[in-house]
Amino acid sequence: MTSGSLGQRSSSYGSLLQHQHQIQNGGVFLQQKPNQSTPPIASRKGSKMFVNKEESLLMWIFKFVHRKKVGMMFLCLVSIAAMLWVLYVGKGEVTQEVHNVQSLDFKNNSITNLSPMSVDEDTVKAINSSLANHEMKITLNDDKTMTTAPPPPPPPVYFTGYTLPHGHPCETFTMLPPPADKKRTGPRPCPVCYLPVEEAIALMPKAPSFSPVLQNLTYIHEENLTKSEFGGSEFGGYPSLKQRLESYDIKESMTVHCGFVRGDKPGLKTSFDIDDSDLFEMDQCREVVVASAIFGAYDLIQQPKNISETAKKNVCFFMFVDEETASFLRNSSDLDDTRRIGLWRIVVVHNLPYTDPRRNGKVPKLLLHRLFPNARYSLWVDGKLELAVDPYQILERFLWRKNASFAISRHYKRFDVFVEAEANKAASKYDNASIDFQVNFYKTEGLTPYSEAKLPIRSDVPEGCVVIREHIPISNLFTCLWFNEVDRFTSRDQISFSTVRDKITSKTNWTIHMFWDCQRRNFVVQGYHRDILEHWPPLPPPPGALAAFVPPPSTPIDETPNITTLETSLEHIVSNPTKIPSPRRQRRVGSRRHRKVVGSIGD
Repeated sequence: MTSGSLGQRSSSYGSLLQHQHQIQNGGVFLQQKPNQSTPPIASRKGSKMFVNKEESLLMWIFKFVHRKKVGMMFLCLVSIAAMLWVLYVGKGEVTQEVHNVQSLDFKNNSITNLSPMSVDEDTVKAINSSLANHEMKITLNDDKTMTTAPPPPPPPVYFTGYTLPHGHPCETFTMLPPPADKKRTGPRPCPVCYLPVEEAIALMPKAPSFSPVLQNLTYIHEENLTKSEFGGSEFGGYPSLKQRLESYDIKESMTVHCGFVRGDKPGLKTSFDIDDSDLFEMDQCREVVVASAIFGAYDLIQQPKNISETAKKNVCFFMFVDEETASFLRNSSDLDDTRRIGLWRIVVVHNLPYTDPRRNGKVPKLLLHRLFPNARYSLWVDGKLELAVDPYQILERFLWRKNASFAISRHYKRFDVFVEAEANKAASKYDNASIDFQVNFYKTEGLTPYSEAKLPIRSDVPEGCVVIREHIPISNLFTCLWFNEVDRFTSRDQISFSTVRDKITSKTNWTIHMFWDCQRRNFVVQGYHRDILEHWPPLPPPPGALAAFVPPPSTPIDETPNITTLETSLEHIVSNPTKIPSPRRQRRVGSRRHRKVVGSIGD
């Protein structure tokens, strides 16, 4: 190593020591290029002092704080400043927008004149719900209106019927007349093609049937009642003739009388009162309900037969009885604490609205949609009838396959209201003057005898012991108005049926499926009233069995018998107990079937 290089190194080493000494004293060493021009001495001293102060401050900061921490500190300061600026500017814009909005109006009037400064969580939920289904209008201070509409909801889905597969046995089924029987000349059942239960259940509609015109039906509720011009009852609400006329003006939304005008809900403080436990069970019926009623211990309970396990599990079977019938059932050991007799759940009704048992029976018959608000379909059978076919098969055959929402059988013999009225008077079914008043009132409204001009309607008189229907607004309206006629006039619902039907069908394209009475007799078995059965004599012994001999009553011995005594003895011997009187004759003597019901209109 040469001395020149050593000199250079020592010189460099000396410079390094000088640089460190200057840093320690708060100065900064600046190295100048040889060929670079330098400023004057005075300016160099001033600038050097300024640079020394700034760099001294920086060096002091860097001395106590790590460089990365300093950078993070500056980044945080910048972020805080930016956020404060955004909040300040945004607050001014929001305040301006709030003052520009004058009101929020919704078409359904559920939210009006909303103050944006007092919005809570419930209000936000209500706004979101309204925005999901309704149009919103925003009015600004400058009288400008901005309307926002949500996308239109999907169209409702309705059941439109179906056709059986080609070649299905029921597709080509032809109803044959009942077989000839010389011993049975009256009405008889005829063959009906039912689908198997599994197929019928599979065809149960997923959507309701279409209700023409009427879409929303509500019912009148009022505590302070005023009697109408004539007829009616407190249970029915005494609808006036004007209200009756308006109820036949079919609109999209309607409110009509339909019984149960008082109280909290049907069956609760309304007359026709039902226990809470029974009301709870009735509310649980979601699909199909089969209902019947016995009032005045007039009939014996008939158990349904040929019912599938699916129907036993899913179909509701309800039997409405009054306290008299319930007492009879308890005394006969048929009714216990389970409130069930076979498939039937027994519902005891208290505080009946009418004194006539037949009129009380019209409440569950015609107002099942009010007693079972969650049920989709109902099948009503009179108390004297025995159901012999599965309910799913009946609904499929007479409703779903026909794309109908109401089905009832025609009368087996009569199809004219005037003829039916005369038959009711001849059989003393009701007070004759009341029947005449009802028919004459309908004549003033345009009732005419049945003729071929009414085709395709083939009858004006139903056999009303079975009613099959779907609970949709138009069918519910029909039974409400039908009940109002029964409440105002006589309880003979066959007389008022065609009037209500024709008034509704004249305003809509709704129709009623009226099937043959022999088809009805295929799925229900006609029974007899209890008093008739109790008057029947015991069955005769089987052929070949020896009847017990009962000797005639003893007579005083007379040595000189006369012919009168001899004839009397022979008569007792011949009239032995093995002789059975004619059941037909006995039924006529003890029958209450055609008893005369005397009462004023709207008893």
